Amino acid sequence: MGMNLAQISEEMTIQGDAPEARPLHRKRNLDWVGLVPFFLFVLFFLIFPSLNIFIRSFQSMETGSFTLENITTILSRYDLLSAYKTSLSISLITALGGAIFGFLLAYAVCLGGLPPVLRTFLVTFSGVASNFAGVPLAFAFIATIGINGMITRWIQGITGVDLREAGFSIYNIWGLSIVYMYFQFPLMVLIMAPALDGLRREWREACENLGATNGQYWRFVAFPILLPTLLGTAILLFGNAFGAYATAYAFSGSFINLVTILIGAQMQGDVLYNPNLGYALALGMVLIMALCMVGYSIMQRRAARWIR
Repeated sequence: MGMNLAQISEEMTIQGDAPEARPLHRKRNLDWVGLVPFFLFVLFFLIFPSLNIFIRSFQSMETGSFTLENITTILSRYDLLSAYKTSLSISLITALGGAIFGFLLAYAVCLGGLPPVLRTFLVTFSGVASNFAGVPLAFAFIATIGINGMITRWIQGITGVDLREAGFSIYNIWGLSIVYMYFQFPLMVLIMAPALDGLRREWREACENLGATNGQYWRFVAFPILLPTLLGTAILLFGNAFGAYATAYAFSGSFINLVTILIGAQMQGDVLYNPNLGYALALGMVLIMALCMVGYSIMQRRAARWIR
């Protein structure tokens, strides 16, 4: 054999060190490639349009030069400021109403002891109803409780009271708020249901072991935990109503002075044609929606602490 133990040991050491001495090529991480479609969508349908709105808001329609005329026009005209006021009022009404009554509906669905089949049906219906908007929703309410609606005619046939002569009309802020509630309630249910299901049984048992009542449990434990989600969802409902256009236009036309309807009037080429003024109106909406997104994000971060 001719090899002593020292030579064999040296050869084994060299063979054992050889793999470690070779340079290792790191495998490239290509997981980010799956995010490319998302970033392209954000770039072309969010960032570029927002930049275009910002630039055109400070351009003159006649010369294309920089001007503050569009902004000063909004601040000086009562009808434009009134449109913001009306839009904010409807958004606030539907956000508060949707948050309160939607939370109660979500509580009944999740913690009300409903049969599993009924709960599944209500959650599925909420998913469909939260996306039911636009012309079909407006037509449904007009055909039901409008001036010549089915229920309106039933009331007149049964009681002999003409609601129109009595001053009843759904073509106002409160009528449009009722229409918006149709998709605000289900949206609240969809967002609050996981939060309600996330309330751990151990928290209630700990409160009961300490002698707390059901009211004290909700006041000091459950409600503070749910409050960030509740406030965040209310902000989301506010933004959802503030940016609605198709439902409001199909429901009331120009009877209700809303920002979205005014923007459409500036863009459609009628007597109010002034695209750059429409861009300035849209810029105000973008700023309000951005604040809503920031507020919703902050509330969601606080709510996520209890999920960890």
